[in-house]
Amino acid sequence: MMTRRIITDRTAVISGAGSGIGRALAVRLSGAGCPVALNDWNPDGLDETCAQLSGPYLTQVLDVRDREAQLDWAEKVVAWAPAPLGVVVNNAGVVVSQFAADAVYEDDQWLMDINFWGVVHGSRAFLPHLIAQESGAVVNMSSLLGLIAFPTQTAYCASKFAVRGYTEALRHELHGTGVRAVTVHPGGIDTPITRAGRVRVDALGNTDPELFHRNFTAIARTSPEQAAATIQRGIERGRSRILIGPDARLMNLLGTALPVHYFDLIRPAMPLARRLLNTVGGR
Repeated sequence: MMTRRIITDRTAVISGAGSGIGRALAVRLSGAGCPVALNDWNPDGLDETCAQLSGPYLTQVLDVRDREAQLDWAEKVVAWAPAPLGVVVNNAGVVVSQFAADAVYEDDQWLMDINFWGVVHGSRAFLPHLIAQESGAVVNMSSLLGLIAFPTQTAYCASKFAVRGYTEALRHELHGTGVRAVTVHPGGIDTPITRAGRVRVDALGNTDPELFHRNFTAIARTSPEQAAATIQRGIERGRSRILIGPDARLMNLLGTALPVHYFDLIRPAMPLARRLLNTVGGR
């Protein structure tokens, strides 16, 4: 089992640190004594995160889709790091909402390149360094929708199921190396991810991206700070899979008990969800 030493006073690397869970985790780990190495595509978001840090940090504006940039970033982090690497958190992600039959191919490719290949590039860039020091953890962000699937989320589910499979296989490969691989499955977290996404239509038939964001926010009951605390505790306790929020825990149980028919229980609630969310959304 991992001890608290995997995080405390060790360098933490976090992608997508300009907002949401990435920012909350950066602030939390910095407060726990970790030097933090942070990247994001948004320089303004990175600056806002850094203003909240209490310890040493390194930042880089980075597109996680760029494999060479990820490799260069890893070398830069290792050269800078005031302490051994503790955790590498591949957190950057985006959302697309559309039906598969008439999906915009470029939207799905954009999402897969960030949500899946960004995780692969980030993992592979740092793995040689972690293996060489015989300690640390690769922490990859999946989702509740890496446990169950949902209509209009074909690409998103594909990416998050892929992250889950990749990380679980990686965990087996790393057995005996001293390095761990961890999957994180957040439920509804109140972050800007939906506002920055590409929304054509959602499962309730809404085509207004702003309404999609408001509806998501209305049901996202877990804060980024709560998610960051759960992630830190899970890593410190040696967990290989970290579920965040009661919705993630419930859907994990539902998917396990009814692996083919779980949506038969969800579908009847959709009309009620439409009425409730449209009321909350002001429609």
